[in-house]
Amino acid sequence: MFVLFEEAGKYLGGRVLSEAEASAQVELETGKRVKVKGANIVLRFEKPSPADLIAEARSLAAALDLDLAWEFAPEGEFAFAELAAEYFSEKPSLAQQAAALFALFEAPHYFRRAGKGRFKKAPAEIVQQALAAIEKKKVIQAQIAEWAAQLAEGVCPAPVREQLYKILFRPDKNAPEYKAVVDAARATQRPPLDLLERAGAIDSPYQFHWRRFLFENFPKGTGFPALAAPAIVDDLPVASEVQAFSIDDSQTTEIDDALSVQGLGTGTVTVGIHIAAPALALTPGSAIDNVARARMSTVYMPGYKITMLPDDVVNTYTLLEGGDRPAVSLYARFDEATLELQGTETKLERVPIVANLRHDQLDTVVTQPWLEDASFQSDNTPEAAAKLRAPLSFLFRLAKQLKAQREVVRGKPENFNRPDYNFRLVGNEGEPTGSEQVQISTRQRGAPLDLIVSEAMILANSSWGGWLGELGVPGLYRSQASLAPGIKVRMGTRALPHAGLGVKSYAWSTSPLRRYTDLVNQWQIIAAARHGKTAALAAPFKPKDADLFSILSGFDAAYATYNAYQGGMERFWTLKYLQQQGITELEATVIKDLPNGALVRAETLPLVFPVAGQQERGARLRVKLGEIDEIALDVSGTVLERLDTPKADAALADESDEGDEEEVVAGPIAIAVDLSDSEAAAPENTPA
Repeated sequence: MFVLFEEAGKYLGGRVLSEAEASAQVELETGKRVKVKGANIVLRFEKPSPADLIAEARSLAAALDLDLAWEFAPEGEFAFAELAAEYFSEKPSLAQQAAALFALFEAPHYFRRAGKGRFKKAPAEIVQQALAAIEKKKVIQAQIAEWAAQLAEGVCPAPVREQLYKILFRPDKNAPEYKAVVDAARATQRPPLDLLERAGAIDSPYQFHWRRFLFENFPKGTGFPALAAPAIVDDLPVASEVQAFSIDDSQTTEIDDALSVQGLGTGTVTVGIHIAAPALALTPGSAIDNVARARMSTVYMPGYKITMLPDDVVNTYTLLEGGDRPAVSLYARFDEATLELQGTETKLERVPIVANLRHDQLDTVVTQPWLEDASFQSDNTPEAAAKLRAPLSFLFRLAKQLKAQREVVRGKPENFNRPDYNFRLVGNEGEPTGSEQVQISTRQRGAPLDLIVSEAMILANSSWGGWLGELGVPGLYRSQASLAPGIKVRMGTRALPHAGLGVKSYAWSTSPLRRYTDLVNQWQIIAAARHGKTAALAAPFKPKDADLFSILSGFDAAYATYNAYQGGMERFWTLKYLQQQGITELEATVIKDLPNGALVRAETLPLVFPVAGQQERGARLRVKLGEIDEIALDVSGTVLERLDTPKADAALADESDEGDEEEVVAGPIAIAVDLSDSEAAAPENTPA
């Protein structure tokens, strides 16, 4: 005897070997033996064979008119054999019964299952809705097929182009645009990103990186809502004896900090560190604060930036020369001869800003000899710099002393073995297109003006951080437990030592127009300046404030993302520079071993890339560059020759630049288009 039975949503046939009261042992055509519950058996027969019966029934079921079957079906619950009697004949054949069963089972939009082999008609309105959905699905499937064919032919349909970044990085796997890309990639056996690039979906490599960044971080665009900067209503005293000046590069519009020097020649010199004071006007939870908190920081990239605050707001509080500007000022008193710190004081005031110096215009003038020797003359010294020569000279002397003191705490000197690189896009105004001519210039780290500003800011951030800690006022701190390998700088709400800087605590507070952490800390510092020992009760953020922890984690994530994008764009423009200048060979130094190769750093450009073949760390090489991939930001090299001898390389390899961020090195772009899993699977990161 043969039986037809249901197993895991499928109908199978086989020969009965033995049968008990509630089950049967059945042998399938494959020879496999299965135990079948009696309730799952829907037909018993002697002939034909199960395979022949199923084949004939499938053929009949395919021709069955479901609309007509629905009309003929009995009202209420019924068995498949009853429908076969109504549809085929009063005494339907075995194959006709099985055909009715298959047709009913596979048409849930017409017939609902009511048990093993039993069904019930779906209401007429449900049938119509289901049929409309099926027809719609057919149309969508046809559209997917058409789009996939176009992509395979090298043409990108407009809907796919419009959804490009969503498809690649945050796809809806049920969307037809996504399915078209998957189908085309499978059909052509091309990686999805390569397929889309060849089809013209990507306007240019630069636009790909830029639009991807905006999609992931600024999905609503980079524009600001209409916001009016509130005026500072505090009756602030004017620091009339102060003549403050800022030191920034020419592209800086958010002038956060300025310096002043008083008392030269008196034995006690007071250095003022004056920080723009938007926190005197802005309040936590206000519209402008919400904008700043959403962005967390200004985003920098060669030739462009996305500011944390609207230009009008920045211009209201920036320390522009030619007037008295509201500021939070730290005054540090030093013995003029020994440079011993005698005390600090914080004031809320208006500070006269007499000059906005630009270090890119002054670096060749304000040099170490110019600062250390009053008789040294430099050609074409700007009048503003000449007037400030004495204060600048004292600040340079102080900066060297402060750095030396920090290095004692660190246990070793800071190394600035590599220059900073400046990028200039010739003729660029506004958002770059990626086709601009790029100029890359170098600026040695630790240049006098740099050192003056950086040491003053470290002094302010460490002084204010320690002061908040003493008063029990929480803030946002950066700390590093030690300089041991693997111990990284972390952010927290406690005043902990920063081993890398050699200070007892460090709270970012000197860039409130550019970093949200600094704006938050400025609110806390203002509370400390106004309320002293009771500041913890008056400060906007209280100890263990959950909102403060939320800001910390949000800033950490955003800042890392922005820095990574800046690094990626600097790499893009470096690769562009190689192409524009026709550079095919570079001199480079080995910095890290890789499997079957090494990582090298170019000696005259901000570029790290792999070379084939094992190389000794610290070795200097001449390298021939391979093909540049502007989408993957990738280039590799082949070693032409070694430029040094192996003798002292070990010592060279051990020298490192403390505190550097991790190198930006290209790799496969992780996209979320998955060609291997089913449509319902979760997204995977697929290297493009």
